[in-house]
Amino acid sequence: MPYLIGFVDDSNGQSAHYNLLQVIRDFAAQNGWQVNRYDTAPDNRELLLQAPGYTGADAVYCGLRTYQSVTADYYNLAVMCAAGFVAGNSFDTQPGAVLSGVPAHNQRIDYWLTLNPQRIAGGMKVGTPVYESFYLGKFFPYARPSQYPYPVVCGGMLSGTPATRFSDTAHSMPWKGSRANLQMRFVDGLLKQTATYPWNNVNLAGSAAQLRDTGGIYPLTPVEMMDANGVYGFLDGVFHIPGFNNVVENTFTLNGADYVVLQDVYRTGFNDYFALRLD
Repeated sequence: MPYLIGFVDDSNGQSAHYNLLQVIRDFAAQNGWQVNRYDTAPDNRELLLQAPGYTGADAVYCGLRTYQSVTADYYNLAVMCAAGFVAGNSFDTQPGAVLSGVPAHNQRIDYWLTLNPQRIAGGMKVGTPVYESFYLGKFFPYARPSQYPYPVVCGGMLSGTPATRFSDTAHSMPWKGSRANLQMRFVDGLLKQTATYPWNNVNLAGSAAQLRDTGGIYPLTPVEMMDANGVYGFLDGVFHIPGFNNVVENTFTLNGADYVVLQDVYRTGFNDYFALRLD
């Protein structure tokens, strides 16, 4: 499956986050995803997508929209997962919609986008610079489809869609511990906030843990979602990678797949990095 690396800016007379929304729309449409809505008329532009899933008939619903303020100098994306699509509903009121903001920029945005039949994920470099990331769609559950038919997550950088600029020092990537900006749809249809391994293991990713490479080979640890009731599954193509002697935007190939290393906003500690598989 495809990936896309590049940048957008404001050289065509519109803000870079608008141009990135167009890039994502084209990328999805050209690779088997259905565009249910693409509305560029309002200031908050909307993109609603439907992925086919690996069976070709799974119908995974997600979307992105812009939200911004010239006076407050933020130009963001809101990422969303839903349980369906209703043409008459607004973006925010799609069935079971859950949203998370992702700080972006009106000027240059460097991006890494990766897509397969069940999810779209990406990273962005904006501003000073800092690195933002998101994940929309299904994960791999530790259950049969009859037990867990719609295992989707919405992962952004913010809890909801607050007025937050990229320079904010509190926001963090969604899979780093137990965070409200990673919401999982459970079997009962309700949203569930879970802990994420290995960041919830102090021996592997605690403040004193210093995992490193062995002979230049770095371990990739799948990001698993869990709580006191059990382990639910793992994200598709997102991995913890040690930051020891590592640098953001490093790339490598493992078992025939390409990966890029991204960091958690401005942070550069041993456990502030993840590897994103470029499908």
